[in-house]
Amino acid sequence: MQGGPKNVLVAIVAFLVLILLVSRLTHITRHIKRIPYSEFITQVERNKVNEIRISGHEVEGTFKDGSVFETAVGNNQADWELFKKHNLVVSIADTTASSVSIWYLLPLLSLLVASLAAVWFFIRQSRSNSNSGGGGNIFSMGKSRARMFMPSTIKETFDSVAGATEAKEELKDIVEFLKSPEKYQRLGARVPRGVLLVGEPGNGKTLLAKAVAGEANCPFFSVSGSDFIEVFVGVGAARVRDLFERARQRAPSIIFIDEIDAVGRQRGSGMGGGHDEREQTLNQLLTEMDGFQTTGGSVIVIGATNRLDVLDKALLRPGRFDRQVEVPFPDLMSREEILRVHAKSVKIDPAVDLYKIARGTPGFTGADLANLINEAALNATKNHSQELVTMHDFEEARDKIMLGKESKTKILTLEERTVTAFHEAGHALVRLLDPENSDPLHKITIVPRGRALGVTHSLPERDRYTESKERMLTMIRSALGGRAAEQLKFNRLETGAYSDFVVATDIARKMVCMYGMSENLGPVVYSQQYGGYQYSPHTAERIDTEVENILNTCYKQTYEILEHNKEKLDILGSTLLEKETMYASEIYELLGIQARQEFKFT
Repeated sequence: MQGGPKNVLVAIVAFLVLILLVSRLTHITRHIKRIPYSEFITQVERNKVNEIRISGHEVEGTFKDGSVFETAVGNNQADWELFKKHNLVVSIADTTASSVSIWYLLPLLSLLVASLAAVWFFIRQSRSNSNSGGGGNIFSMGKSRARMFMPSTIKETFDSVAGATEAKEELKDIVEFLKSPEKYQRLGARVPRGVLLVGEPGNGKTLLAKAVAGEANCPFFSVSGSDFIEVFVGVGAARVRDLFERARQRAPSIIFIDEIDAVGRQRGSGMGGGHDEREQTLNQLLTEMDGFQTTGGSVIVIGATNRLDVLDKALLRPGRFDRQVEVPFPDLMSREEILRVHAKSVKIDPAVDLYKIARGTPGFTGADLANLINEAALNATKNHSQELVTMHDFEEARDKIMLGKESKTKILTLEERTVTAFHEAGHALVRLLDPENSDPLHKITIVPRGRALGVTHSLPERDRYTESKERMLTMIRSALGGRAAEQLKFNRLETGAYSDFVVATDIARKMVCMYGMSENLGPVVYSQQYGGYQYSPHTAERIDTEVENILNTCYKQTYEILEHNKEKLDILGSTLLEKETMYASEIYELLGIQARQEFKFT
């Protein structure tokens, strides 16, 4: 049975049930009690009946207490004598008229008209949603909720996607097949039927999928994995069938399933209920993806997820998602490209160095960089006399995103500000005195932000994919530089170094447990999280001892470095206390240290 007849049948049944309920409700609201004829005569003899209305053999009357009753009587002369004896008010109704008062019929007719209007509205809404592919009501529960974009409405192309060079190259095969499938069929090649985009949120998976549709100039169906799941078993599978049927009708086309892990999780993990519905939906998806080519065209499925580890293996096998495309965090050059794309819509000062901003944002996603541009523009807007977004606005925006908004209500005493200034000076000086194994210094600030009372910023010259033991040891020494400066200058211990100890301990433990950089434990992986093996309590003690030795040795070296350069520490700490924020160029000039050469890829 098709959707239209089903909807009409449901509407008719609902209408009849509604009429029955309304009729029953109308009868109940009249509060009429039906009594036997004998009881009626008894009540008349007791003078408890006030009046009666006779319509044929039916009698409706009122007791003297106001209650209403009804009964049936015969054409008996003795009854009339009894009525006259007890002075009963009797009225005779026209037998050709309805026994129901018009005052009772009007509400009933009104409710029936309203019911008909409601049924007509739901049927019309059902047909509308069916035509548009919606699933917003009970009549179209099994319809797919995917949004369809026709080629004329898709403006994105690969030129719209900054960075992600390798991912775009992988996806060009899909575009070429959709444009000219005969080129592949000539030599018997088979294009991947499904492509899975894997990457963290905000790296542009959805944008890449739309760019494929824009390049191929074909219809694009977009749906989220959670849109398939319902509380009713079987609805998800029906929506999958409807989606693929719509896509086949417009082939060649692209189906994009965002957050596919919502429906594609490993089967067998549930015990019924919603898990059964999800597994049925997944089974239907597997069936539809396994060989769904149509005559004269094809349907390509693009999925997106950041949880590849939870997907069912059947979904990842060749023939379904044949190809997995990694969409990583943008590297330095990609970040600069992304910044330039988003900067086109903002009035930026020509002096703004986007490459420098890109260097200071490692680990930012494309969405983070777009937010950075917007935050800088918002910051510039607060100054009504400012016409352009400056480098200062970008610095403020980056600090706000990474550390939090400036804490103007957090008032520190002079003693606390002094300790914070020398703490940050200790971090910075350790880095400045070991330039070969540390990133270039960018700025130091003791302006409180979020939970941080001060921050020392570095500006990486490039993205690093490996680290040497020397650089990791310098990172530890730099992290411990704040505590060493406090002890050297004030001969006391403060709590502000806690977060630094967390960083230093984490680096040292990774050196010992993951990277084989300890002297006594050798090149063995002890981290169970990253594929290591179980180890004995004695080995755990040795690991703790090795980590402790690394940290103690680095702290001793850090203290000696600052002690030998105590004059520089005093100058830097005192000046920072006065200025609150200092940039690298000021610090180099203040301490008489040669500035590092600017590094840039060519």
